[in-house]
Amino acid sequence: MPREQHNIVEADILPLGIWGEQRVKHRKALSEVKKSRRLAIGPHATLYFENWDTMWYQVQEMLWIEKGGAAQLPDELRAYNPLVPQGDELVATLMFGISDEFKRRKILAQLGGVEETISISIGGERVMAVAENDLERTTKDGKTSSVHFLHFPFTSLQIAAFRDLASDILVRIDHPDYGHAAIVGDAVRGELARDFGLGKLRLISIMQLALAFVVAQLFAKIRPPLFLARCSRAGVQGFCLRSNCGTR
Repeated sequence: MPREQHNIVEADILPLGIWGEQRVKHRKALSEVKKSRRLAIGPHATLYFENWDTMWYQVQEMLWIEKGGAAQLPDELRAYNPLVPQGDELVATLMFGISDEFKRRKILAQLGGVEETISISIGGERVMAVAENDLERTTKDGKTSSVHFLHFPFTSLQIAAFRDLASDILVRIDHPDYGHAAIVGDAVRGELARDFGLGKLRLISIMQLALAFVVAQLFAKIRPPLFLARCSRAGVQGFCLRSNCGTR
């Protein structure tokens, strides 16, 4: 099935013998693409933006590792197809990478509900993350998981703004105990823009685009100049939110 259908089906899967011969080639090719689909946010969080290729590779690897054959495939498709972008969204895996176990437990215990505080800001627009509801990622005692699966549903106007290089794009985490933001650079932006297909998008009128432009310009003029501050732990393109970060 063509990738434009936003779905992986049985016909897309290579037999194990062929996959064994091609694994290294596919891994190297995908690793290059993933460099432009990764975004660090603050000292511990990283977003890995998924697409058809990353999910197809994951399905192939699970079949290779577990050797479950045709009986295993339906379960893998059910698990990974929901993470293939549908043309009007971005999909990402959020991971908190903290190697020290004691430190990891301590930090995750403070970040309950973090999946509800993540967004992409495009000029005056804000796209909130919607977490996969496969299972509860925050425990009753307030501890979050180290891995989250997120959808960012876009309107047609927001997609147009994302593609417009004049619009600044930030990915934000606004949790009280983890307030950080990161700029989406041109390489990442160009790669992610490919995830917006044409199937589900309605045509954008000239008037809609003009209105979006006016709103974005107005927001740019009125937003406070000290909205963000450089964070010494967040890297060259990282920022912390002044209201709740003490790591500057």
